[in-house]
Formats: sequence, structure tokens, C-alpha cells
Amino acid sequence: MQPFKKWLKEWLPSLLAAAVLSFTVNTYVAQAFKVPTGSMEPTIDVQDRLIMEKMVSLTDFKFGDVVVFYPPLEGNKDKFVKRLIGLPGDTIEIKNGSLYRNGRKVDEPYVKQPMNYRYGPVTVPAGKYFFLGDNRNDSYDSHLWPTPFVDRKNLIGKVLFRYYPFNHIGLLPMPDSASASGTPASSAP
Repeated sequence: MQPFKKWLKEWLPSLLAAAVLSFTVNTYVAQAFKVPTGSMEPTIDVQDRLIMEKMVSLTDFKFGDVVVFYPPLEGNKDKFVKRLIGLPGDTIEIKNGSLYRNGRKVDEPYVKQPMNYRYGPVTVPAGKYFFLGDNRNDSYDSHLWPTPFVDRKNLIGKVLFRYYPFNHIGLLPMPDSASASGTPASSAP
């Protein structure tokens, strides 16, 4: 019994500190997340493991960020992962297979295929966000929800890093600022 007490006395403070640190990081700073559907293909595949930062109150969300959130669906407790398409005040429209943001066509190289539907125009209200999956024609997202906008309080975190599968480890590809702002609508075909 004496060796166990000695081991406990030596290791218990370290184990408790590690547990508290792990709980704090997982609750407030960063968390692992497993992707349940193919709505973000080809950027993110089913079963990919991601790390999201959870400091939402300190996060400056931008167009193109991949975000984990609770959707505005009655009785839903599932977490969704989608691309942030509309910020508060943005006007979003989908026509001719393309996304238009604030009247400008957006270059979206991450989208699986052109959209086969028309949507909008809608203006995102203050304190809310509009999300679409990269697999637009097979994604249950803002364009299909009865209430298309997500409250900021329902945002859980921004995806930063993929750690599995091992052959795809790294930061997620993000749109550059030129493609995110779009090209003038008058130059769109």
C-alpha cells in the first residue's frame, strides 16, 4: 500500500492539473469535431476530424470561414459545419449557378459543382449569419431552412485545422480576399 500512496502523492497534482487544463481548453479554447455528412465536400469529407477554436466572443468571422454552429431548426440539437457566406448586412442571391454577394459574383473554387437552384435576394439581419455547404446541391443549409439566418449566440467555433485523415493534415483552404469580394456583377456572364 505504501508504494501506491507515494505514487499518488507524486502524480495526483500533475494529473489534476492536466485534467483541469484539458477541460478548460476543450470547453473554452479549442475542441475536436468529427464531420457527420458530405455537405462540405470536396473541402471536407465525411468522418474528417477537425479542430475548431471556440473563442467566439473574440473571433472576427469573415466571409468564407468554415464554422461549427447550431442551426435555427426547431428541436435540433445537432452541430452543423458549413461555410460562412453572408455577414450581417450582406445581400445574398444565387442565380445561374453562381453566388452573388452584395451584387457581385463570387468566385468559389471550393464549391463541388454549380448550384442547380435559385435563391434570394435576401439581406442578412444584424447579429445573424447565412451559411451554405460546399456541396451546395446536396447540403441542408440556409437556403433550405424555414429561418435561413443563424444567431451569433448559436456559433460554436471556427474550423482551423484538419488532423485526420493523416494524408490531409493541415489548415483548411480558405478563399483569398480577391475572390471573396467577388467581381462586379456587370462583368459576370
